[in-house]
Amino acid sequence: MAQRSSQPRPHRVAVIVDAGTNPFEVGVATELFGLPRPELGLTGPLYDITLCSPEPEVRMNHGFFTMAGLPGLEAVDRADTLIVPGRPDNVVPRGPDVLAAIRRTHARGARVISFCTGSFALAEAGLLDGRRATTHWMWVDTFRTLHPKVLLEPDVLFVDEGDLLTASGSAAALDLGLHIWRRDHGAELANAVSRRLVFAAHRDGGQRQFVERPVPDVPDESLGPLLAWAQERLGEPLTVADLAARAALSPATLHRRFRIQLGTTPLAWLTGERVALACRLIERGEERLDVVAARSGLGTAANLRTRLRRETGLNPSDYRRRFGPAGGGVLPQGATRR
Repeated sequence: MAQRSSQPRPHRVAVIVDAGTNPFEVGVATELFGLPRPELGLTGPLYDITLCSPEPEVRMNHGFFTMAGLPGLEAVDRADTLIVPGRPDNVVPRGPDVLAAIRRTHARGARVISFCTGSFALAEAGLLDGRRATTHWMWVDTFRTLHPKVLLEPDVLFVDEGDLLTASGSAAALDLGLHIWRRDHGAELANAVSRRLVFAAHRDGGQRQFVERPVPDVPDESLGPLLAWAQERLGEPLTVADLAARAALSPATLHRRFRIQLGTTPLAWLTGERVALACRLIERGEERLDVVAARSGLGTAANLRTRLRRETGLNPSDYRRRFGPAGGGVLPQGATRR
């Protein structure tokens, strides 16, 4: 990638770390917005991150470790983006100084982001009333009880409301972070960061990854809607030509977008999703291989055996023993499970 000769001042990101904060989400923020990116061929950083805390020392979630020496909450007043990670004690109000920092950051026009249950803090600060947001699926009912004015969307991985962005879970913070990279700097740099992280840009799961509100001023060439559509039809005889027709693209253009955005081909992605579905069916207790093969779109029990062994290193019987309702073991070294 060619170097860029001139860059604006780095975008300032502040992360509030208060008592009980989830260290994984702090790590996601520093990974996405704090580490050097030599793979991008840039002459300087695009983001400048600061962790800040209301206390001189702060114990992280479950007391795993204590952080000290962080700047105070006045650091948020210099931030272009404020990130609020989640905590497990969501029904315990945040401190008034933390809520005040969140409010004044948003009031002066900065972008405010929550990871996982950090959305509780944004709602408690009054930022989310009448706005779309999401949170972790385990806390949906509690969130709705405490914050009934928020337009909660529990079935997505993240929600982009422009100045307010919320991620549904800890891992979904990565999805949202890559979306922010794309929104700030375009698909090319966002995809380079995604490849460096070895993190797929599109994931399946109960909280489906797509943003229903298009991002302003960024051409939307995301494969998200197409992938979500295909994932609901894996048992049907889908082909690459069907995917291309659905996306209104030529097969060659579709192949190129898969390579750029996912680092794989449409056929490899489709096969991988079908194997992942077959694994889930076996894990849930389905013992009839012909049924698993048919429902996952793999066709025959013989093809299921071949694909499963190639993907996990196990045949269906061994996979069932290890990961079926009575199992729960670990894959052999070198094997992967989607």
